[in-house]
Amino acid sequence: MSTASQAPEVAESTGSAPSVAAKVLGVSLAVVSGVAMAVQGRINGQLGVELGDPMLAAVVSFGGGLILLFAALPFAPKMRAGLGKLRDAVRAGTLRPWHCLGGLAGAMFVAGQALVVVAIGVAMFTVGVVAGQTVSSLVVDRAGLGPAGPRPLSWPRVAGAVLTLVAVVGSVAGGIGETGAGELWLMLLPLVAGCCVAVQQAVNGRVGAASGSALTATLGNFTVGFVALVLAWLISLLVRGGPTGLPSNPLLYAGGIVGILFISIASLVVKWTGVLLLGLAAIAGQLIGALLLDLLAPAHGERLAPETVGGVAVALVAIGIAAFGGRRRRTRPGRRLPQ
Repeated sequence: MSTASQAPEVAESTGSAPSVAAKVLGVSLAVVSGVAMAVQGRINGQLGVELGDPMLAAVVSFGGGLILLFAALPFAPKMRAGLGKLRDAVRAGTLRPWHCLGGLAGAMFVAGQALVVVAIGVAMFTVGVVAGQTVSSLVVDRAGLGPAGPRPLSWPRVAGAVLTLVAVVGSVAGGIGETGAGELWLMLLPLVAGCCVAVQQAVNGRVGAASGSALTATLGNFTVGFVALVLAWLISLLVRGGPTGLPSNPLLYAGGIVGILFISIASLVVKWTGVLLLGLAAIAGQLIGALLLDLLAPAHGERLAPETVGGVAVALVAIGIAAFGGRRRRTRPGRRLPQ
């Protein structure tokens, strides 16, 4: 869910409505992007285990995506032009320099995948991220960090956030008897990562709108995130040493490719679905992918806990409630929206 997805929302309220076919295609692709995020979590988590160095796994994931983006740069004139527009926007003051640091949130998310997915499972990690993202989105919308400006709180949105937290508590409680209370602290990392994702989406929207290119925003994210992860890895070397092995499975090095996939898909379809529907469909895809991975290829070699399934189901209901609260009222022809 690391996308330049907020900017089109403004145009969406004034422009022509997309066709039903475009919306169906957009939602379908957004679900696929969410499943890809869950797959990336499993890849990065397993790579961290086999390397014996979770932070290096995060560096490899971001580094692989960054190499591909730089390789594509000579063949992507819109992405190159976007870099110039981005520079001009920062110089003109229409874009703040800190808006270009969304990659820090992406680095936090990928590091969380590598550090805790294998310990707590993809489903519990995803539910934690969804909870953090839902609650943080309320604050981000209220503060107006995205290009759409401030959005007031509503009871359905708040109720959805609270219900999502209940889903996380239910999932965690179901694993107490099996994993022990010590591992439950690992849920804090996906919660924080989810909060960072909401902020990242807001600032990515500003960067994407200013540059006119989703790939430019993606390149900036991967660059900033890669630098941050390399610095964090160098610090970790002093604390715990380096990797203990080198996996031979090439699929474990594909996390960056998967990351580019879901970022690009989200940037493509947001003009058809709008921000709210895109987020709902992508989160649904994450949860579906998480359940399938934990069911068919569980990280612990165990069956998926029924409590986790119930927690994910409650989270889906909560997301629906929050999405309903974010829908805008239609205005009569000739009537202007309040400023």
